[in-house]
Amino acid sequence: MTLVPPPQTAPSPTPHRLGVHLVEDGVSVGVMAAHATAMHLCVFHEDGSETRYALNGPQNGLWHAFIPGIEQGAKYGFRATGPWQPRKGHRYNPHKLLLDPYGRGVEGRMARAPEPGAKALLSNRSDIDTAPFMPRSVVTAPPSGEWQTPLPHVPFEDSVIYEVHVKGFTKTMPGVPEELRGTYAGLAHPAAIQHLKDLGVTSIELLPVQAFADEPHLERDGLTNYWGYSTMAFFAPHAPYATREAREKGAQAVQDEFCGMVDLLHQAGLEVILDVVYNHTSEGGWGDRTISWRGLDNRTYYRAQAHAPQHYDDVTGTGNTLDFAHPRVTQMALDSLRYWVSEMGVDGFRFDLAATLGRTGQGFTPDHPFLVGLITDPVLSGVKLIAEPWDVGLGGWQVGNFPQPFSEWNDRFRDSVRSFWLTTGAGAHGNRHHPTAPELATRLAGSSDLFGHSDPPGMRGCIASINFVTAHDGFTAYDLTAFDRKHNEANGEDNRDGTDNNRSYNHGMEGPTEDDTVNASRRRSVRNLLGTTLLAAGTPMLLGGDELGRTQRGNNNAYCQDNDISWFDWRLEPWQLELKESIAHLIALRRAHRVLRPRAFYEAVEEVLLDSPLRPEAGWFQADGTHENDDWWEDPGTRTVQFMRSLQDPREPDALLVINGSRGPADVVIPPDEGTPWIYSWDSALDNVSDLEPDELQPGETFSMEPLAMRLFLSKVD
Repeated sequence: MTLVPPPQTAPSPTPHRLGVHLVEDGVSVGVMAAHATAMHLCVFHEDGSETRYALNGPQNGLWHAFIPGIEQGAKYGFRATGPWQPRKGHRYNPHKLLLDPYGRGVEGRMARAPEPGAKALLSNRSDIDTAPFMPRSVVTAPPSGEWQTPLPHVPFEDSVIYEVHVKGFTKTMPGVPEELRGTYAGLAHPAAIQHLKDLGVTSIELLPVQAFADEPHLERDGLTNYWGYSTMAFFAPHAPYATREAREKGAQAVQDEFCGMVDLLHQAGLEVILDVVYNHTSEGGWGDRTISWRGLDNRTYYRAQAHAPQHYDDVTGTGNTLDFAHPRVTQMALDSLRYWVSEMGVDGFRFDLAATLGRTGQGFTPDHPFLVGLITDPVLSGVKLIAEPWDVGLGGWQVGNFPQPFSEWNDRFRDSVRSFWLTTGAGAHGNRHHPTAPELATRLAGSSDLFGHSDPPGMRGCIASINFVTAHDGFTAYDLTAFDRKHNEANGEDNRDGTDNNRSYNHGMEGPTEDDTVNASRRRSVRNLLGTTLLAAGTPMLLGGDELGRTQRGNNNAYCQDNDISWFDWRLEPWQLELKESIAHLIALRRAHRVLRPRAFYEAVEEVLLDSPLRPEAGWFQADGTHENDDWWEDPGTRTVQFMRSLQDPREPDALLVINGSRGPADVVIPPDEGTPWIYSWDSALDNVSDLEPDELQPGETFSMEPLAMRLFLSKVD
C-alpha cells in the first residue's frame, strides 16, 4: 500500500463536483462526508496493490482533489476516517472500502453471506480490511456512442407502458442468440423489438437496472434479488445484465452496451423508462453491510429517529431510508437522474415508494425541494415522471397528491377493476352484489376524484392516472384468474411474504387444470382485466407477459426467483397467441382513435343531445338505453353499464363501451339518438379476434351480451 499526501497545489479544478471524473492529465475527485476527519481515494492496480490519495477538506462538507496520472478504467474506492459514535449517528471505520456514490461503473462482486469474507462487511466495527471482499468503482468516460435518432417523446395520452424485466423477457426467447439472452443487447435484438412492436406498446418500463446487490438473507438461502430493488450505485448500470463480452471488457463496455440498447429501442420508436429506487439502499439496517453511504456519512444520508440518531427511521420496510430532508441527498438523486437522461439517453423514470422522496420531518409535502427540483429542472421536467405514490410510513398513501407533470400508479383502479370482474363478478356467490359499478365508472372516466384537485382544478388531466391491474409486485393477470391464494413457498418464508389482498378468483379450481370450461372462463376474465385497462381514460400500463397469459405458478412476490417462475416461457400454446392478438387489436384501436385516449377529464356527463347528430362528450346509460339516474347508480345489483364518449367531431368516431358484469346474459339497447350507426369492434367474449365480424348496429337496436363480458363499438364516420 502506498500513501500519497494531499496535494499542495490547486486541489481540484472543480472542488464542488462530486464523483471521479476524467480531466486533462488525471481526474477530479469529490465526495460528500461532512463528519469525516480524513478521506482517501484508494486506487487498485493490476498487481493487487493499492495507492491511497489523501483528499482535501472538508469544504462545505466535501472532500476533493485533483489526482494526476489516473486514467479511464482505473478501479477505486474510498476510505473514510471519523468518529465511531453510534449514539450520535456516526459509524466511521477506515478499514471499510467504500463505493463511490457517484461512480459510473462497478466491477467485481461483493462477498456473499455464506463466504467467510462477508462477515467483515456485516461487522461494522471490524478491523478487517474489506477491500478483498468488495467490488470496485471504475473511472469511465462519457458514453462513446452517438444517438442515431431523436428521442421518441411519446405524449402520455398516446402511451401504452409495458413493465418488463431485462433478463426475464429474453432469457428463453427464440430468435435471440444464446449469448444475448437475458441482456441489454438481447432486449434490443430484432426478435425482442418485433414482439413489442407487434403488440403495439410505446414505452418500456424496466425493473431496476442501476447496480444492485443481493440481500444477505437471500444469499444464505441460495436465492438472489431478481427484481433489483436494492441499489448499491445510483449512476452505474447493473453489470450482470450485460453480455459476457462486455463484462470481460469492463465497466466502459457495460455502459456502452446499455446506451446501445437505448438507441436501438429509440430507433424502433420505443421509449425507455427506468424504475429507480432512491428511497433506500442495499446497506440494509444499521447492523447490515457497510458498502458506501453508511461509511461516508451515516448521519447525513439516512433518516434517523428524531431523538435517537443511532436508530433508523424506516418508512420503506427495508431497514433504512435515505433522508430527502437533507440537501445533499436531494442533490445526489437529481444528479443521478440528470445523468441517466443526458448521458445514457433514457426517457423517464418510475419512482419506487415515491412518498419517501417527498418527506420532510413533518411528513409528505408536494412542495418538497426534491419534487420541486424535478418539475422545474430544464432536463428532468421534460421526461416522463411516474410516482409509486406510497410508502409504509405514517401518512404514506399519497395517491393524487404529486405535483404536475407527475403521473401516478393508481392502486384504486387496480383494486376496483379486480373486484368488479373477479371477486364480485365471476367469483360472486348467490345474488348478492356489492355496489362496485359507480366505483368502476369513476375509474373508467379517469379518476378525477383522485387527480382532479389541482389549481386550477383538473389541470393534471386523466393522463395523471397510470391505470394498471397487475405489476411486478403481485399476481400476473393469468394468476389472478387461477389462484385464490398466494403460493410463495419457493421464497423460503413459509408463505408469509407477499400480500393477501389479491382480489383474485380461481374460477372453481386452484391452479392449472384441464377443464375446458374453467380455462375458457379464465381467458375471458384476463381479457376483461386487460381490456378495461386499455379502454379506460388515463395512461395504461401492462405487466410484461400478461398479453401471453404468463404465469408465476401462484407466486405473488417473485422478487427472489431468478428462474422459470419469473422468466417468460416462449413455448406458446394457441390460446396464448390468440390472447396476444386480441390485446394487440385493442391497442391498435386505441392508437387509431383519439376518442379512446383522452388527455383531459370529461367536463360533464350529459344526457343525449336530442335532435342532434353530435353525441355528448361523455355519457352513462342503463342496459335499456335510458340515461343513468341516481337510483340506478345506487342499486347494488347494477352490473350492466354503457359508457359513451365523443370528441364531438363528425370526422372522428364516437366510442361506446358496454360492460355486462353479471353472471347471466343481458339484453342491451343501444342508446337511441340521431347519431351514425355503431360498428362492432372488439369483444372480450371472443377467444379469437378473427372471429369478430364488424356488424353495424343502429341507435335504439337491441343485442344480447354474454355474461361477464365487455364490447367496444365505434361509430361509423360518413
